[in-house]
Amino acid sequence: MRNMNFLRSATLMFSASLMAAAAGAQTSTWKIDPVHSGIEFQIKHLGVSSVRGSLSKPTGIIHLNDNNVTHSSVEATIDATSVNTNEPARDNHLKSPDFFNVAQFPTITFKSTSLSKVDGKLQMVGDLTLAGVTKPVTLTVDGPASPQKGMHGETVSGFSATGTLSRKDFNFGSKYSAPMLGDDVKFTIDIEMDKQ
Repeated sequence: MRNMNFLRSATLMFSASLMAAAAGAQTSTWKIDPVHSGIEFQIKHLGVSSVRGSLSKPTGIIHLNDNNVTHSSVEATIDATSVNTNEPARDNHLKSPDFFNVAQFPTITFKSTSLSKVDGKLQMVGDLTLAGVTKPVTLTVDGPASPQKGMHGETVSGFSATGTLSRKDFNFGSKYSAPMLGDDVKFTIDIEMDKQ
């Protein structure tokens, strides 16, 4: 009987170890590669043209569930001082308190709150903090891509995401209403990430 109890305990411990190992294997950690990642945006000007710009070198961590991507999570930080529209005077204005207010809010942050499959596409909802205001935004995600080997032997992957935010929601550039400046800001995020 003692041997049976010992075998039962050993079997349970072994099974628990296997289950724990399997659970641990479900989630992998990835670090955003700031050199190969970035954000592009566009907004209507006077209702007749689109002004385009970019934000560079985002950083952050992705916890990727290998068995169910909807159980994954993203946390990212963007350098607001990197805003670039290829016009120095406009870029300086964008950095001012009228818009990004980089002296007080040098970073933009995003933290996912849910992921789901909608019409066959991955949809991510998260809290975006822009110029001190936090509001939810919804992104449509393409990816993640199948992992590849990088130049230095590291494992890399990536994804892109698109979305639209309302300036009114964030009280962003509130001095400039339509048609001078459109309310909708369309953006595309391209992320390359390294497995840790």
